[in-house]
Amino acid sequence: MERWKGERMKGREDERMRGRMDEWTRGREDERKKGREEGTFFLPFFLSSIPVFIYTILLTYLVIVVYPMIWLLYTSLKTDREIFLAPFTLPDWGNLQWINFSRAWTIGHFGDYFLNSTILTLLTVVLSLLFAAMAAYALSRFRFGGVRPLFFYFLAGLMVPLQLAIVPLFFQMKDMLLLNSRLGLLLVYVAFGMPFAIFILAGFFRSLPSGLHESALMDGAGELRAFWSIMLPLAKPGLITVGIFAFLGTWNEFFMAFMFLSGENAQDLRTLPLGLANLTIISQYRSDWGMAFAGLVLMMLPTMLVYGLLQRHLTKGLTVGALKG
Repeated sequence: MERWKGERMKGREDERMRGRMDEWTRGREDERKKGREEGTFFLPFFLSSIPVFIYTILLTYLVIVVYPMIWLLYTSLKTDREIFLAPFTLPDWGNLQWINFSRAWTIGHFGDYFLNSTILTLLTVVLSLLFAAMAAYALSRFRFGGVRPLFFYFLAGLMVPLQLAIVPLFFQMKDMLLLNSRLGLLLVYVAFGMPFAIFILAGFFRSLPSGLHESALMDGAGELRAFWSIMLPLAKPGLITVGIFAFLGTWNEFFMAFMFLSGENAQDLRTLPLGLANLTIISQYRSDWGMAFAGLVLMMLPTMLVYGLLQRHLTKGLTVGALKG
């Protein structure tokens, strides 16, 4: 009897304890809900200002990043006199120098440089996506001897500094008669972009369900058809991610273009970074900084446009490959 009473009292005590825990949990949930509605978070008093602090940091970073772009834009609409006398003031709205852009396009030969960069960038993106997708698919979906060493062999390219490889690569390109040619620079861009592209796409292909591939094979599709019609369209976020990085890296690349297009017969093959560097040097002696700033704006606009249109796919492609790769 006493044992039964003791168990009953213990059961009541457990019920009261559970009730207190449930009440405390509901109170925490109500405070969190109230905090979300008011735009704050439920935190201890000494951490209650963290959201404000984070927003302050983000706004400060936004100003640091955006203001130079705005300054560059309105400086490109000034005369050289305005640039030197009042570099941080707004331009004269009644006398905007739109002619700086036309002069950069014609006199500064930015039209030719823009065309060369566009051809090289598009070919680099297409070839990098094509070769990297096939290599990453084979390394991630097939099982054969040496697949992991081969995968790490490709990744080793991410660890080789460009400055370390540039001298032997220069002599190799010279022996192959590919110096001062668009084809030689294209091959270098594709080769240096492959390791990162394979790394991202291999992780993405591993995240795709294997049942789709098996169903395609059971329906009579070959490996090439299954890859091209089933698996490749599903890897669209990863392909967009690789394409963005390949585009930005190729469009803004200066060092390799300077090394492999340095001959006198390669002046017609110069890319935008080379043309901008040449225009900046000339502007030091001709005092034509308005045209130089206009050329820099022309170079910057395509990258901002591409990233603005495709940035929502960038995070998805990176996180899927990182989490499930």
